[in-house]
Amino acid sequence: MAEFPFTFICGADDFLVDRLGKERFATAAREVEDEFSREVLSGFANNVGEVETAINRFRDSVQTVSMFGGKRVVWLKDVNFLADTVTGRAESTLKLVEDLQELLAKINPAETTVIITAAPVDRRRSFPKWCEKTADFTLVGGGDDGEALVGVVLAEAKALSVSISSDATRLLLAKIGANTRLIVEEVRKLSSYVDEGAAIEEAHVAELTPNVAEGDFFETAEAFFSGDLKWTLAALQRHFFTGGDARPIISALQNRNRILIQVRALLDAGEVRLGRRGLEGLQGATAYAEKFAGVTEKSSYNLFTQNPWYVGKLAGAGRLPSLKQLIDHQQEFIAAFEGIVQRPREQEEVLREMVTRCLSAAA
Repeated sequence: MAEFPFTFICGADDFLVDRLGKERFATAAREVEDEFSREVLSGFANNVGEVETAINRFRDSVQTVSMFGGKRVVWLKDVNFLADTVTGRAESTLKLVEDLQELLAKINPAETTVIITAAPVDRRRSFPKWCEKTADFTLVGGGDDGEALVGVVLAEAKALSVSISSDATRLLLAKIGANTRLIVEEVRKLSSYVDEGAAIEEAHVAELTPNVAEGDFFETAEAFFSGDLKWTLAALQRHFFTGGDARPIISALQNRNRILIQVRALLDAGEVRLGRRGLEGLQGATAYAEKFAGVTEKSSYNLFTQNPWYVGKLAGAGRLPSLKQLIDHQQEFIAAFEGIVQRPREQEEVLREMVTRCLSAAA
């Protein structure tokens, strides 16, 4: 660190940025015996006044001489006034950031180790560009970047002395989504389930990881679309036993059913096929994908915004109903929603009646 005046860590994901900052601070703090020479300051600000307060505290800290001599370590964390926000764009904030830059330019790394973590950051501004050239600069990946998220999974597994298969990684991301905090916690949970040095497999993820990405109640949806009435009724009983509500169950079923309707339509048209590795040919169905031109947000209404591997797993998980059955399911879901409005104290009974009608008719 001594060759740079300070360390600057930034990125779109505050969890990953903060975690790396904590590691850097812990490393630097080990070199300082006096605990009073280690200081952590908050850079979180809701308005310009709080930006000024944060920078003034930081100035006082880095200009303070250690009580017993020697080096100091200062971490300015959770900086949010460098983002493209109302506070970040304010003229007064920009002037305060200029003052911060002048202060950082005068830091003597031999006397004070300074670490700044910021998320998110508008990298079009001059200050981040200056930090990139001047500081020990780290841009932390994350967000919706699939490769970055895979990197988070693999790095966490390696740190925990386990490995994770590619299929398990894909299923984990399909279930969790882009929430890096949950991804890390799930990898930790899964690593505690397998032996040290062993591999986390797809079956482990399927069994132990909830489907958070779609707000899906995974067991009920899995049971229903497997066509297993007994399992579905048992899953509903467990859901309502813990105080669950009917609406998210219906929403989860509708979301998956919408995807399967589109898959079934493409299968019937001969545009895609179910193979040993799931749904094949989805990327080639460009004539249909073009109908959704300009649509980028992930939605169950648009098959082409879904993870192709995950769609293949859904379609190949059990016997895929006919298009008529899927449309009938959707009508039943609508009727069930109307039913819980009319019978709010009998939500479990409404859903039990619905799944019984759907799965009995499909039998």
